[in-house]
Order: sequence, then C-alpha cells, then structure tokens
Amino acid sequence: MQTSYIKRLEGKPIIHENHGKSISWDFTYAEGGKNLPVIIFVHGFKGFKDWGHFNLIARRFAEQGFGFLKLNLSHNGTTPEQLMDFADLEAFGNNTFSIELDDIGAMIDHLQSPDFVLADKVDTSRLGIIGHSRGGGLALLKCMEDQRISAVVTWAAIHDLSKRWTPTFIEKWKQDGVQYIHNGRTGQEMPLKYALYEDFLQTMERLNIPKAVKTLKQPLLVCHGTDDETLPYPIAEAIHSWQPASQLKLIEGANHTFGGKHPFADDTLPEASRQVVTESVDFFRQKLA
Repeated sequence: MQTSYIKRLEGKPIIHENHGKSISWDFTYAEGGKNLPVIIFVHGFKGFKDWGHFNLIARRFAEQGFGFLKLNLSHNGTTPEQLMDFADLEAFGNNTFSIELDDIGAMIDHLQSPDFVLADKVDTSRLGIIGHSRGGGLALLKCMEDQRISAVVTWAAIHDLSKRWTPTFIEKWKQDGVQYIHNGRTGQEMPLKYALYEDFLQTMERLNIPKAVKTLKQPLLVCHGTDDETLPYPIAEAIHSWQPASQLKLIEGANHTFGGKHPFADDTLPEASRQVVTESVDFFRQKLA
C-alpha cells in the first residue's frame, strides 16, 4: 500500500451527554479503502492521543489495512483547542474510571452510527481495541461490558486498580480531598480529587480488572517491555495467567513507552514500538478477519 494515500481526519469532538465535556478524536486510514476493520486506541494516565509517536503508530496500522481511531478521554486535561497541553486541570482533577469507560462507550456509539463521517469506509463489526498503560486496564474492563469489541491488545497495561495506592496515600487523600501528581515533563502539579477513589469504591465490580480478564470472551494479546520502569513486566505475566487463552509477548529491552517520548521528532518508529505494532497487527489480522 502506498503511504502517500494515508489520510488523517481530525474529527469533530463528541460532547458526552452525561457530563458535557468533549471527547476529541482522529481517524487514520488509507484513502480509497473500504470495509476497513477499526482499531480504537486508548491512551494512559497523563497521556493524550497525539502524544509522542502515536501518530506514527496510527499511520503504520493504516498502511496495513486498518482504520485507526485515537481519542482523548474527556477528562484527560486537554481541550479541543489545546490537544497537546494540559489546559484543563479542573477536568483532570474531576476524572474517574467510570467516566473513562463511559467515554469509550460513547466513542464506539459514534463510530457505529450512520452519521460517522467515514461510515462508508469502515466495517465496525470488526472492532479491536488497544490500551496503553492505564488505558490497557480500561480496554480490558470495557471488553467485559461491551461485546461490540471483538479483540483486545494491551501495551504495558495496569492490572489491578485496588493496588494503585498505598493506605497512607489513601488516608491523606481522604483527609485533604485532593492529592497532586507532579508532571516531570510539563512541571505541572496535576490534581487527583478523592472522588476518583470514591468512584472506585462505589463501582468495584465494574472496575475489577482481574475478573474482567478471567471472564474475557474476546481474544487477548498482552504486550509488555522487559525493561518497563513504570509497570514491571511480571504484571503482564499475571494478566496472561488469569486468561490462559491469551497470548503474551514480552519485548526484550523495551521501556514503558516502547521507545517513545514526547515530543517525538523522528519520522520512523523506535525498534521496540515497531515490534509491538507488528505483533499487534498480526494478531488483529487473524482475529478480525
């Protein structure tokens, strides 16, 4: 496929009916393509759809015959006007896992609507999802509740929300109502309101990643770097052990972002990212056939 025919559409943001915030998204595809299987890509914590090398990754999938949809979760701190800046820290602080799962559902609703701007090019009955880091956990949870998704791939995913915070952190969080996470790249102190943890306590069954994996009906590929400095690779081995039918691919020497960084000036993918994309493309090609 000639790469000059690869197009990227910046879609009109979706306004979520429950909270009124915008879900920005883009779609990368081969011009002239028909009945394209679609991959939805979900970013992680302190991530966004245009982070680092994500656009290069989208292009690689499009070259291989997929439509690739990236979204900004509504409360990730970006805005439709500032897609690569954390300009809305109030929204970031008010985020919950339930909101993020609902955002993914709203995106699937829009994708499968006849009003979708590229409806004539896609086959939404062949729908896959990739989640990176926290987005990987979200992807697994969404598969548990939404059978419109036919296959799932995790990249350096989290595996258990109940183990994300220490008792000391939770106690101070409850006392203060908010905790701040330093963003080393931007220098910002990013708020996490205690409502995030309250949402977890109130919806633990919905947010139970081990249960989601153990009861998963969709095919699963678990990808992780052996040098992941954020989430050590035994996490991937645990996910794989919960679902013996899954496939596990450890990328030797890869870090948490598979060689990516932000900003990313190169026009080719890092080797680790190239490997994880190749594994994912091969998996989806088989499972979404």
